[in-house]
Amino acid sequence: MLAAMPPSPLPRPHGAEPPVRDRGDACPGALRLHSAADGHLARVRLPAGCLTSRQAAALADAAERLGDGHLSLTSRGNTELRGLPDACGQELAAVLREAGLLPSARHERIRNILASPLAGLDQHTPSDVQLWARRLDALLCASASATALSGRFLFVLDDGRGDVAALGGDVTLVAEADGSGGGGALLRIGDDPAAVRIAGPDVPRTALIAAESFLTAAEASGTGAWRVRELPAGYALNARDVADGLRKAGVGVEYVAAAGAEPVPAAAPGGPLPGVVEGPGGRRALCVLAPLGRLTVAQWRLLTAVAAADGCGDLRVTPWRGVLVPGLTAATAGPRLHELAAAGLIIDPDSPWHRIGACTGRPGCVKSRSDVRADAAAALGRATAAESAEGARASAEGTHTPTEDAGMPVEGSGMPVEGARRLPVHWSGCERRCGHPQGRWIDVLATGEGYRVSAVGQEVRPDVRPDHLPPEDVPLPLVATAIAAATRAANADAPTAPPTTAAATTAATATNPVPTSRPTTPKAQ
Repeated sequence: MLAAMPPSPLPRPHGAEPPVRDRGDACPGALRLHSAADGHLARVRLPAGCLTSRQAAALADAAERLGDGHLSLTSRGNTELRGLPDACGQELAAVLREAGLLPSARHERIRNILASPLAGLDQHTPSDVQLWARRLDALLCASASATALSGRFLFVLDDGRGDVAALGGDVTLVAEADGSGGGGALLRIGDDPAAVRIAGPDVPRTALIAAESFLTAAEASGTGAWRVRELPAGYALNARDVADGLRKAGVGVEYVAAAGAEPVPAAAPGGPLPGVVEGPGGRRALCVLAPLGRLTVAQWRLLTAVAAADGCGDLRVTPWRGVLVPGLTAATAGPRLHELAAAGLIIDPDSPWHRIGACTGRPGCVKSRSDVRADAAAALGRATAAESAEGARASAEGTHTPTEDAGMPVEGSGMPVEGARRLPVHWSGCERRCGHPQGRWIDVLATGEGYRVSAVGQEVRPDVRPDHLPPEDVPLPLVATAIAAATRAANADAPTAPPTTAAATTAATATNPVPTSRPTTPKAQ
């Protein structure tokens, strides 16, 4: 079945009425394909981003035999196959079913489960949210009522470090340690700051009950809401409502008011840093990123081979379009990492490709105004060349000084230290901004005449969206300079009180000013 690709919208303006949905969502899946300009697209859900090397090999075979020879990684830790021909649906479904990637045809689009990718792989030792994710997936696939969830409804399981808690979950569970190696979790609903404290063994079941509570509220509202944030005021779901429902279901809970809820640690944007992650028992995990979220079949097969031969046989896809390969020894981790780098994968936090993302753009998307991936690569090449030339000049004159670091990894954690300043940059071919990051990021939007560069954040003016402001178009040769200016402007006041204006114009250089707008929004969905 084919479906129209839904947009990846920014949040609705503050005070606006929630949308009324007169149809089900059209998110693509493994069975319901999307018809794109470059062929059909299949999205394969990977709950918690996890798959075995055998499953990874099956995806490579499908991409090579049926698709365009690439795999795309999504902002929810899933994979996509593009360039699929007509009438390939049954063959693709058979491949995925044989590999165990399609446990339930009725539920395949609702298995949207994000979990902290590093859980159990580094020196951080919280409750095993990966185990919770597997149990929740099994419960979802066994639930008849869960089939009514939209393909956008999102479960988030955070191990307490705060890496995925802010990624826009409808049902978010944040692990709590009890000092004895175990613990429960705080359950949050949508944007409600209050929470429900539950015991560890009850976590998967409570997540499903919370989703069923949403379905009840959505049906009563008559608006066809796809997500918790879309429920109208009279039917809004909050933590107290869910707590009452859990008690009726026989689950022991404690309601935690907003003032008493423990704040989730604020992780730096961009997820685990690429490189080697030190784990328990002397084991290592490799963390690599896909340039612009796209891997060739050869790169994917290499990751699969390393996982099978030197790791524990598993891989984890992250919501930051990266891949973790766990279970290597200290002796093999370094050589394998460099082998992956030689294949074109990002292994260095200081790589200019780190935290650079883009939508599909032309020619794959008919709505795009530009080939944003080629433009991003061109702008990055210009910026890298200019930086190299400046460094060489400064070194020759003896005036070279180190540049500000983007954030070095915490010992054994694979996570950036506090204060990392390099914001994610996302290139978009149209206002849909498909696949844009959450939280604070630099928005590079194609306009047909150039690009508009804006710093997007969640700390001010919830009624402002980037496309509501009129920044001037920036020619492609100046985009890299504009991005740098927008990043400096965003970082200048990020930790401080909200500015009084929604936009500010910044000169990129004294001799060649580039107007940039700095609008802000609440965190994106």
